[in-house]
Amino acid sequence: MTKVFRKTSGNGHITLFLAKRNFVDYVDSVEVVDGVIKVEPSGLNGRKVFVHLACTFHYGSDNVIGVALRKNIWIESIQVYPSTGENKTKSPTLESLLRKAGEHGCPFSFQMPTNLPCSVALQPGPNSNSQAYGVEFEVKGYIATAAVSANEVIDKKDTCHLMIRKIQFAPADNKPGFKVCVCKRLMTDKTLHLDASLEREIYYHGDPVTVNIKVNNETTKVVKKIKVSIEQLTNVVLYSSDTYIKTVCSEESVETINVNSTFEKSFQITPLLSNNKDKWGLAMDGCLKDEKTHLASTTLNQRDNEMQGIFVSYQVKVSLVLSGGGLLGGLKGRDVTVELPLTLMSPVPAGDSMEL
Repeated sequence: MTKVFRKTSGNGHITLFLAKRNFVDYVDSVEVVDGVIKVEPSGLNGRKVFVHLACTFHYGSDNVIGVALRKNIWIESIQVYPSTGENKTKSPTLESLLRKAGEHGCPFSFQMPTNLPCSVALQPGPNSNSQAYGVEFEVKGYIATAAVSANEVIDKKDTCHLMIRKIQFAPADNKPGFKVCVCKRLMTDKTLHLDASLEREIYYHGDPVTVNIKVNNETTKVVKKIKVSIEQLTNVVLYSSDTYIKTVCSEESVETINVNSTFEKSFQITPLLSNNKDKWGLAMDGCLKDEKTHLASTTLNQRDNEMQGIFVSYQVKVSLVLSGGGLLGGLKGRDVTVELPLTLMSPVPAGDSMEL
């Protein structure tokens, strides 16, 4: 164990130890969150020591007219001192942490359910000084008479906490990308054929996305513009369900496709957070203090009706605009667009694997 994360309470009576702060969600299971609390029994005054793991949706300033704008999506508390005898199994990680904690080290472990969202933050406005809103995970140790009590106010000096992240990596099997073919008939019997495809299903953060376009224009209209863009779809589920769509990169071709002609081209566009710093509400992967982040990764979990949080997906859009004031399909003022699902994620770190 090369590094240990620790946090001590204000009064010095408890210290929290974690071996890591990133925990991987494998869709059908999540890594166990385990650690150690070092206790100074003389400072407890007959009270007990508890640890909780909480998944929280932070959706506003920490305190507005005395109300904290946050909602616990999931929380679990356990008593670590005096020991209840429940934590009998000690992993190699716990054994190592117990040696570092020394005397009065108390182990704990949590198994998160698979239907929790990953750590995602919503980008604040360019002139905002507030922290990003989103889904957060916290391990907190505290001294109290009961794990949860409406009548007990816990002093901040009796607490210590560390933020952690729940993350997903791209599956090892990268399949060929999606392909969409459409044929649109205009006022005449002539048609326009559009084929759009992606080279692969999964792209890593920072990689250029290759979009292959083929057009066969049998109509009497000239295609005067091709628009290719990538959109982020953010589904925020809390008290209601809202979806926000934001374009994260785009490109327009100035080449025209004449009557009774064909066209073929590959576009490369790269979705980057650095090019979208002014977009309020853009979803980013949650980050720990002083860490850099990127656009939010695609959420791999299969949504169910009970899941709350922030769920992210991406799509590539290809639009053809025709000359003469008419647009493909005859819908005035609207481009007819084909959409291709895109998975955007981080690769699995060396030495690990992620099989789905």
